[in-house]
Amino acid sequence: MCPTPGPHLPYLRRDPASDTAGTVAYCEHVRGEYKVPSGKLVRVETGLAAGRLAGTRVSGDFFLEPDEALEAMGEALDGLPADASKAQLTEAVRGALDGATAVGFDADAVAVATRRALGHATAWEDHEFQVIRTPAVSPLLNVALDQVLTEELGAGRRGPTLRFWEWDESAVIIGSFQSLRNEVDTEGAARHGARVIRRISGGGAMFMEPGNTISYSLYVPGSLVDGLSFERSYAFLDDWVVGALHGLGIDATYVPLNDIASPAGKIAGAAQKRLAGGAVLHHATMAYDMDADKMTDVLRIGREKLSDKGTRSANKRVDPLRSQTGLSRAEVIDALDASFRARYRTVPGEITQREWDLAAGLVESKFGTPEWTARVP
Repeated sequence: MCPTPGPHLPYLRRDPASDTAGTVAYCEHVRGEYKVPSGKLVRVETGLAAGRLAGTRVSGDFFLEPDEALEAMGEALDGLPADASKAQLTEAVRGALDGATAVGFDADAVAVATRRALGHATAWEDHEFQVIRTPAVSPLLNVALDQVLTEELGAGRRGPTLRFWEWDESAVIIGSFQSLRNEVDTEGAARHGARVIRRISGGGAMFMEPGNTISYSLYVPGSLVDGLSFERSYAFLDDWVVGALHGLGIDATYVPLNDIASPAGKIAGAAQKRLAGGAVLHHATMAYDMDADKMTDVLRIGREKLSDKGTRSANKRVDPLRSQTGLSRAEVIDALDASFRARYRTVPGEITQREWDLAAGLVESKFGTPEWTARVP
């Protein structure tokens, strides 16, 4: 039932075109919020009249001049259809902000909050996350699990999940679109017993030995990043990690497009893949204590790129998490796990036998085959 304007909905304006009995076809008011990573909170409250936004208010802890621009944003959204795209919403708000000074938010943020209010997008608080700490398995099985768990989420057989990896052998894991010969010195990889594996997400190559990095994967519905550009979605999905690192005393920041860094250098790199069914895979690898000599022997990277990873000399270890926290790798993972659980609704999770079997099948049919590994020679 659509309520009429009144004390409970003071911001809804009475529609002069409503029926003579004085009732108004406003649906109950809805609210959506979006916290801009490293920025401010934006809240949008609105009602619906004949399938269009009505009585829209924008608020938040941002800064805005002149004051009139606040009401102008709500008026610009009023009248737009309830199924308006993020681009349509952004364009309307951008027009209202023309000539104004907005600090801590922008038109995109208002559009995302509006989409959430209308039920097209969800927030972290709308979901309960399984948290999984898998045992040490092969890197091949880990990348296969990423595909399986993302597909299972898209099919509705699994809820949103955070998984911390463990692996039992060295590997070079390259991005889906990278050239094998350009990124990896296969002879160097063989010398160090590192298997070369291609994952389904884009991004760059990483050298992993048991215990030298911390890797995790998030499997989330597309609604959680609805309306966000790829760049904004990286910052949004990594925001909890940045907060957790601050709790460990690291002055961590998000660095576009897909890095987390501190004044001492790069800490982590993330990658994403969006699959049919709307499911999103977002995973990241964080340097705990890496051997830079081996890294340069295995990966075809120059000193400039190595410097970006936290060291200026190849004869050093890349160890931002170990050196900046003084904690063991297990203690850092425990802290990340605890921070996520404190921030969001979580339950303990596990990989089902069906999922293990599906992943093992993908290792045989895809990830363990030379055709997949060298699909970009």
